[in-house]
Amino acid sequence: QVQIVECGGGSVQAGGSLRLSCLTSHSRFCMGWVRQAPGEEREVIAAISDVRTTYANSVKGRFFISQDEEKIFLQMNTLKPEDTATYYCAAARGYCDVGADFHWTGQGTLVNVSS
Repeated sequence: QVQIVECGGGSVQAGGSLRLSCLTSHSRFCMGWVRQAPGEEREVIAAISDVRTTYANSVKGRFFISQDEEKIFLQMNTLKPEDTATYYCAAARGYCDVGADFHWTGQGTLVNVSS
């Protein structure tokens, strides 16, 4: 069973930064970050493997995913109110990019960006 625990999140004003982190029991899997805003569909925003990182267009150039063994990070810069969502650290097997099937997720952490 894949275990994932996130920490970080919180409230910030637009233009600010936050850093999310998580721990995974399966560091060799494709890891990523997924977010879901109220009333919206789930969006995979970043993915990382041994060979590359990929990002959704909505966060490209502002968010950065990194990994150090079992720890996965998401540095979020220049935050916008539309980034408000619950963010989940997630894992997938096989092909690794933002289109992957991130089947396993953590419990989620709320990010609120005020204007």
